[in-house]
Amino acid sequence: MTDRARILEEMNDRSREVFRRVVESYLATGDPVGSRTLTRNLSEKVSAATIRNVMQDLEYLGLLGSPHVSAGRVPTQEGLRMFVDGLLEVGDLQADDRDLIDATMSSNSQDVAGVLDRIGSALSGVTQGASLVLAPKHEAPIKHIEFVGLGHDRALVVLVFADGHVENRIFTPPPGQTPSSMREAANFLNALAEGRTLSDLQNDITAQIAERRQEIDTLAHALVESGLAVWDGEDTGDERLIVRGRANLLNSETEEEDLERIRSLFDDLERKRDIAEFLELADAGEGVRIFIGSENKLFSLTGSSLVVSPYMNADRKIIGAVGVIGPTRLNYGRIVPIVDYTAQLVGKLIADRNER
Repeated sequence: MTDRARILEEMNDRSREVFRRVVESYLATGDPVGSRTLTRNLSEKVSAATIRNVMQDLEYLGLLGSPHVSAGRVPTQEGLRMFVDGLLEVGDLQADDRDLIDATMSSNSQDVAGVLDRIGSALSGVTQGASLVLAPKHEAPIKHIEFVGLGHDRALVVLVFADGHVENRIFTPPPGQTPSSMREAANFLNALAEGRTLSDLQNDITAQIAERRQEIDTLAHALVESGLAVWDGEDTGDERLIVRGRANLLNSETEEEDLERIRSLFDDLERKRDIAEFLELADAGEGVRIFIGSENKLFSLTGSSLVVSPYMNADRKIIGAVGVIGPTRLNYGRIVPIVDYTAQLVGKLIADRNER
């Protein structure tokens, strides 16, 4: 049993109800909750002084805090975590929310990226938060790889897939490349890559380079690593992070300090920092996961929460993720089923398009 679960179990009914009502009120309004407010809503009739004593005990446990000396209490990050883990009641997906999300799937367009863009916008609109959709890379088997020199500091890598899809990426090669070293590097990759996806290739390319280093010269070895890295990092190709709804987090009621934190968050997202980590957040298992404040280093400076769920292809392999960012006082009970449903729809969309 975790420490949080033990604390929750050891609470008496009164303490548990006070804690739950403080958190629920804060999530609904964003305002601190005072003892007099609680005395009107508790199931048992107790004095405001008794409620204050209970709230002081909860504050001592690190579950509640006071934003100002004379104010009521708000849940701490630890308190929100305990509430989400032990007391959160997740509701059913509302029909109106389902209809709005379903409407984005009605298009017959073959442009998966465009559909994912619309899904991100719909998710943002439904949740009134900022939405994140990590679109997958093209995962068809590779037919051919080619390097083309464009100058002393630029090169083009051309990737031809077995399904006819072609991608071109420009990257900076190591100094001193020659046409022959580029051909040698391409031959090395093609010997390994044909019939395999990029994910398959990534799993053993480093080991293969180490074993066969003598078969290619130093420059070709560096070119292989540089060119391949283009497909596995912060690029602008098919794997992209779609962010929609930033205006929902930048409303007129937002405090100046919070505005700067939120701007910092979007700066990081736009530069695609930790884009791989965003997927890893969801990679620990199926289902929706909730990250509050500093639990996710990408959002640690902004005090934001992330509700995220992976989506999978037909082989049950995680290929992307869907999430919602908002303040820590998100309506978790409503947003969790929305994110879960959206992730399932996106997974089905990807699987259906790949079967055509």
